[in-house]
Amino acid sequence: MLCEKILGHISDPKFAGKKIDYVEIEWHEAFKKLHKKETRDGEAIGIRMDHHILTRGLKDGDVLYADEEKVVVVEIPACEVIIIQVDEHHPKMREKVCYEIGNKHATLFWGEEEGTFITPYNEPTLVMLQKIHGVTAWRDVIKLNFENSISSSINNHHH
Repeated sequence: MLCEKILGHISDPKFAGKKIDYVEIEWHEAFKKLHKKETRDGEAIGIRMDHHILTRGLKDGDVLYADEEKVVVVEIPACEVIIIQVDEHHPKMREKVCYEIGNKHATLFWGEEEGTFITPYNEPTLVMLQKIHGVTAWRDVIKLNFENSISSSINNHHH
């Protein structure tokens, strides 16, 4: 099966009552144009998106295939992250946190609460953040919300 466009969201009424088969796309793969995957039901699937996906990304609930009986839906699984909370009495540390994450070319997201940020987990980053005065950082597993992305790119940059 080859999928070349997003047909809608699983919440759209046109998909109601159809059998759902999920294809798992990791958060760091969501902005790639080409994928070779297998759905939960074991069906091979090729995904070939146009350049639009480089800025939009695949999102949880996107429908990639639909026929009269079933749909294939994107699922972005939860992943390990670092939750960063900057104490309200140390507001200038927000800039320090953003600088340090940016200096590592890591992806950064707004957290759900004021003064909270989220970045993908790696141990050296967690240790570094825990050493910043007025900052509490801890490891967790959550689903990332791409609507809260601060970074200009979701893809990590490596040297």
